[in-house]
Amino acid sequence: MTDKASEISALLAPTVTSLGLELLGADYLPSPGGAVLRLYIDVPEAEAAERNVGIEDCEAVSREVSAQLDVEDPISGNYTLEVSSPGIDRPLFAPAQYQRFAGQVAKVTLKLPQDGRRRLQGRIDAVAGDTITFDVDGQPFAVSFENIEKAKLVPDWAALGFAPAKDASGRDARPGKKKAAKKKS
Repeated sequence: MTDKASEISALLAPTVTSLGLELLGADYLPSPGGAVLRLYIDVPEAEAAERNVGIEDCEAVSREVSAQLDVEDPISGNYTLEVSSPGIDRPLFAPAQYQRFAGQVAKVTLKLPQDGRRRLQGRIDAVAGDTITFDVDGQPFAVSFENIEKAKLVPDWAALGFAPAKDASGRDARPGKKKAAKKKS
């Protein structure tokens, strides 16, 4: 998150909490024609099994934070406010969110290169303070939270039922879907 997005998140979090929701984080995207402020909201973790964020939640948050932004005026110039659920490829904004989704795969962009990489994809293995450790290609890769520019979960389409499961070798595991052997001529 940028400094401006962090500032705005800190300002708006109590308002979102008062609506019975959680402000996961914000994206602030300035541009010459007008900025975009995108807020990601979710139900508190304790309620996640019973309900999801709905359009009514997004509308309520939009109304309340719009009024607060008009009064506080943290953004100079024109901007568009978007309020969204985290979606299936949930962005991660805080170490606690990495801890919550330990064991899942994340795609990460670093602010500064580390071990010759700026991008990585790996399973979230551990969170210790502000250090997040990923399993990248079978090797641990520890990253300081301060060096993470952005990160989001990578959906497991097979587990969600939208893609065929793979066997240990990475082949399609559906019955009857054997890879045909090539004929020798």
